[in-house]
Amino acid sequence: MNINGQAHRTIWLADDGWTVEIIDQTRLPHRFEIEPLTTLDAAAHAIRAMLVRGAPLIGATAAYGMALAMREDSSDAGLDKAYALLNATRPTAINLRWALDDMRARLRDQPQDQRADIAYARAAQMCDEDVAINSAIGDHGLEVIRAVHAAAPGDGPVNILTHCNAGWLATVDWGTALAPIYKAHDLGIPVHVWADETRPRNQGAALTAWELGQHGVSHAVIADNAGGHLMQHGMVDLCITGTDRTAASGDVANKIGTYLKALAARDNEIPFYVALPSPTIDWTLSDGVRDIPIEERDQQEVTHISGKTDAGDIVSVQLTPDGSPAGNYAFDVTPARLVTGLITERGVCPASRDGLAGLFPERV
Repeated sequence: MNINGQAHRTIWLADDGWTVEIIDQTRLPHRFEIEPLTTLDAAAHAIRAMLVRGAPLIGATAAYGMALAMREDSSDAGLDKAYALLNATRPTAINLRWALDDMRARLRDQPQDQRADIAYARAAQMCDEDVAINSAIGDHGLEVIRAVHAAAPGDGPVNILTHCNAGWLATVDWGTALAPIYKAHDLGIPVHVWADETRPRNQGAALTAWELGQHGVSHAVIADNAGGHLMQHGMVDLCITGTDRTAASGDVANKIGTYLKALAARDNEIPFYVALPSPTIDWTLSDGVRDIPIEERDQQEVTHISGKTDAGDIVSVQLTPDGSPAGNYAFDVTPARLVTGLITERGVCPASRDGLAGLFPERV
């Protein structure tokens, strides 16, 4: 996607052919900085500290983390160590485990002196597959936006509310929830995006708004609590979010606050879609509310906030009284009954086991 008019992915190899480079998303939107990853520990830190985030990008980074690990120690012990370290970084995003399982299975029976090359090749392939998957999600989601626009009186924009960041910054390229928006915008279909700020890490305000602005898409950042008001007053035509893990039943785990948006959308009869690549589906789970693990993060993400001063300095300030503890649940689960449809690379389906099985019969 575009950064100052130049095409970028979120993860790539440096000119030396083995150093992994990423966009440090903790610096956005005020600074665009590239971070090199040269060790297994650096890759694990990038995932854990959210220099990279979003389920598909976490999976891609984990794959390259395995490749870096094979440069350091390509023994079976080294392979198992890398798997365990990376798998412990973020518990909710299923793409992490999917990528690690794939890499370990492919490397286990290979000669040790070939494992690094095999790992780099497979990681690159995963990245290319992710781009193709997300582009296809965009094509199918585009038809949803096109239908809403065609049914609306006049020629005003389709007003779309999204939550957190499920754009190209959350993937290798294109994004999930934002991919249909980019496709519509590029075809001249008028769209306007309400970007929830998404406390406590403000990925909507910092990341979604930044990438929409870079691409020239009309948008406005709103406080998390404003979405229901906008829906009540006819200012939202459609909701599209992403997901970090989807149960086989169609329940979806996404950034905390998504469930509340789905409830408001249902109350106001507004379609609520979730865009997801198939590696995000956890076919082993039937009850997402009960069984999807919910990550609890550092209290400081709630008690403090960072931003740019008028002088241009990036600072962190405390919001809460000294000594007040904070709860920081990173995700919630939206039950399938509140989801109008799931947008996948193979099409749009009902949020149900039968709906998913119809698109992915080989997984049933």
